[in-house]
Amino acid sequence: MLRAKEIHLASRPHGEPTPENFRTVEIDLPELQDGQILVRNIVMSVDPYMRGRMNDVKSYVPPFQVDAPLDGGAVGEVVETRSDAFAVGDAVLHGKGWRDTAVLDGRSAMKVDLDKGSPSAYLGALGLTGLTAYVGLTAVAQFKPGDVVFVSGAAGAVGSLVGQIAKAMGASRVIGSAGSKAKVARLLELGFDAAFDYHDGSVTKQLAEAAPDGIDVYFDNVGGDHLEAAIASMNKNGRIALCGAISQYNSTEATPAPRNLALAIGKELMLKGFIAGSYQHLAGEFSEKMATWLADNVIEWDETVVEGIDNAPQAFIGLLRGENTGKMIVSI
Repeated sequence: MLRAKEIHLASRPHGEPTPENFRTVEIDLPELQDGQILVRNIVMSVDPYMRGRMNDVKSYVPPFQVDAPLDGGAVGEVVETRSDAFAVGDAVLHGKGWRDTAVLDGRSAMKVDLDKGSPSAYLGALGLTGLTAYVGLTAVAQFKPGDVVFVSGAAGAVGSLVGQIAKAMGASRVIGSAGSKAKVARLLELGFDAAFDYHDGSVTKQLAEAAPDGIDVYFDNVGGDHLEAAIASMNKNGRIALCGAISQYNSTEATPAPRNLALAIGKELMLKGFIAGSYQHLAGEFSEKMATWLADNVIEWDETVVEGIDNAPQAFIGLLRGENTGKMIVSI
C-alpha cells in the first residue's frame, strides 16, 4: 500500500502562526476508484489567503479543519490513473497541495503543458496568481492607459505582476511599496517608475512624494496604513481594487485604518473587493496575453523556493513575514 506525507493543521493560530500550529502526518493512500488519478506533487503554493482559512470563521472559502490536511494549489505528475482523461506522465494542476502524493477526482485536475512553462509557473504568472493581478487591475480597477498606478506589497507574487502589467498596458507611472531596500531595488529593475520601503517612514508621505500628481488606481494587497495613504493621494474618480490586507491577517485586535474614508465621498472614489474565482470568464483572455508578455520578455516573475514538504509550514510563516520576493513555492 502506498503511503503519503501530509501537513495537517494541529491548532488554530492566535496571531502569527508558529510551527506548533502544524503537524506532519503519514497516511496510507486508498486504492484508486473509477475516475480518479494518483498524483505525485512536484511543487505547491503557499498564499496569504490561507491565513484566513486557519480561523474558524465563515468566508468565501471554508476554513481549514484542525487535525486534517491543509490544501492549496499544486502541480504534479500522474503516476497512476483510472480516468480516461489522463495518462501516466501527464502534468496536472490541482488543489491538493500540502502533501507529497494525492488521490484526486480527475474532474478536479487540469492538464498543463510543461513545454510552455515550468511547473511553478502554473502556480504563479500563468496561474491564479497572474489571473488575480490581471483581473484586479483591468476588470476591477478599470485601468486605462495613462493612469498612475500604486501597488502595495509590490515585490510579492501578485503585486510584482500588477506593476508590470500596468506598464505593459500603458500606465503613465507605476509606484510600488515593499519591505526592504533589496525589494525596492528589484521593483525598479522590473520597470516600476518609483518604489519605497514602508519601513522608512510615513507611507502617506512617501507615496505623496512618489506621486506628486496623485494616483488613479490603487491595487491593495496590504490594507491598513497603505489603504489610508492611497485614499489621501487618490485623484478624483480614482479606483481601488481590494485584493488583500496582509497587514491585518495576524491581528488579534480590530484595526482602525483607514481613518480617512470620508475622503472617498468628495473624490468620488470606487473601492471594490474581489476574488479571482469570480472572473474565470477572463481566464482565456489573460492566458493569451500573459503567454505573449512572457515570451517577449515584457514581464518577469520571481520565485522564492523552499525545499521539502516538511518545510512548508516555515515557508508559509516566512511568507506572512515578507521573507519572499515574488511567489513563495515549496519544491516537493
